[in-house]
Amino acid sequence: MNKGEQTRAAILDEALAQASEAGFESLTIGGLAERAGLSKSGLFAHFGSREELQVAAIESGAARWAETVFMPAMKARRGLPRIRALFENWLDWTARTGLMHGCPMRAAAVEFDDRPGPLRDAVIEHFARLDRELARAIRLAISEKHFRGDIDVEQFMFDLMGVLFAYEHMARLFDAAKAKSRARTAFERLVATASCTV
Repeated sequence: MNKGEQTRAAILDEALAQASEAGFESLTIGGLAERAGLSKSGLFAHFGSREELQVAAIESGAARWAETVFMPAMKARRGLPRIRALFENWLDWTARTGLMHGCPMRAAAVEFDDRPGPLRDAVIEHFARLDRELARAIRLAISEKHFRGDIDVEQFMFDLMGVLFAYEHMARLFDAAKAKSRARTAFERLVATASCTV
């Protein structure tokens, strides 16, 4: 990356850290400039408006999720091993990327779910892409004979996302270790209902 790209990436790193702590609505040109050690005009050179900054931060969060959760899982054998890898990668992705205050993408979904516009569109794009990739992984598990051919792919996805969102909620508010144990138990039960051995 050239210097401008490096500066933009550093700004987005700070933006994601702040969004993890306080949500994307907390992002302002002035506040982020101070946090990143830049002038307001310096930050404006990379993002012409607060909304442009917020959209870029959401897109950066989606890319970081993909790099941390999805791409490593693609190295696992297709089918159930890949779904297991996705699940395990998801459990601690924020800690592994330094976002110690929780998932910024889940925060964005809560902030913008009922507010039409570019920010909501960016969040929907991330979760729609996630749905497509999860559906593909589940169908591969069916084709590999790890899952039964008659399972409802969309229902499996819904249940899996429910487990992951419940985990994030419980881990942030209560006991993270217990939440992880409960999430793994729920995941195994879900897999058992879809397994060809049932």
